[in-house]
Amino acid sequence: MQKKLKKTYKFAIKTSLYITICLTLLLSVFLYVGNTFNWFVIVGFIPICYAICFLITQYRVERFIYRRVKKIYDDLTLLESASLIKQPITTDMATLTQEIDKFAKDKKLEIETLKVREEYRKEFLGNVSHELKTPLFTVQGYILTLLDGAMEDERIRKKYLARASKGVERLIYIVKDLDMITKLEVGDLSLKIENFDIIEVIQSVFDLLEMKAAKKKITLMFDMDYKIPIMVKADKERIQQVLTNLVVNSIKYGKEKGTTEVSVENLIKNKVIIRVTDNGEGISKANLKRLFERFFRVDKSGSRREGGSGLGLSIVKHIIEAHDEKIYVESELGVGSEFSFTLEKLK
Repeated sequence: MQKKLKKTYKFAIKTSLYITICLTLLLSVFLYVGNTFNWFVIVGFIPICYAICFLITQYRVERFIYRRVKKIYDDLTLLESASLIKQPITTDMATLTQEIDKFAKDKKLEIETLKVREEYRKEFLGNVSHELKTPLFTVQGYILTLLDGAMEDERIRKKYLARASKGVERLIYIVKDLDMITKLEVGDLSLKIENFDIIEVIQSVFDLLEMKAAKKKITLMFDMDYKIPIMVKADKERIQQVLTNLVVNSIKYGKEKGTTEVSVENLIKNKVIIRVTDNGEGISKANLKRLFERFFRVDKSGSRREGGSGLGLSIVKHIIEAHDEKIYVESELGVGSEFSFTLEKLK
């Protein structure tokens, strides 16, 4: 605060000095010409003149700067700068410059963030529109064909109704996944924390997806023979969903006659890390940072043929983060991918 006062008074001190010197010289000349020159008058005049000049200059400069600086603060208030509104108005130019510079940087960052969010919003709406449009148009097409007369043929009627039913199931699947993500994001989806054997859950996921993997001749396997249970503390149903989504992805993008391997390792004293590794097509570095976004697809055409809602990895991320845990991904194009996440180990 003392430094600010010194800076504020610096202009008035120098200006008062210059004015005092000039007035003293003028007074000396005037007294000399009038033959009334007196050193006592000159010495007494200097401090009085300096004090008056300093007070007037300081007061006027402070008022002058204050009015203009206040105008700047008022203009910034229109932009709702909460950080500046709370601060006292300063007439120190260096401090003011720093505040304005910080304000400008904050606003620039805020604008850039809004632009990124706007682009994400547009892309998200486009993806939602596409995902819902495809099954809707499929269902509409089959129903309109039936209404146009195909209903009379029992064989066609059954086939088209079955296909329309699949379209409706896909719509329900997408809506359910969207609803789950929304609940996870706002914290409305409560977790049922319990103790369970993670090896048993992984095995049940393997059993569930065995037929799906067999179609591509992919082997589902553990990295080793786990003879004793590994007990963890989490929501069993949600963790099973996480493992199911990760294994389904590894099958979907895995190469024929490939493998999907799951391992469970001790990370630290009270944590385990579960790894799901495949030797499939892999993911490029450019796509890794967007991998957990809603509806983001690495290979859009291929993944659509494979089906799914496009929300699987996004759901995985939200479930793991709801447990206050971390999820990681490592991948190399043409070599394979490894997804891993941590869980609390039962003590």
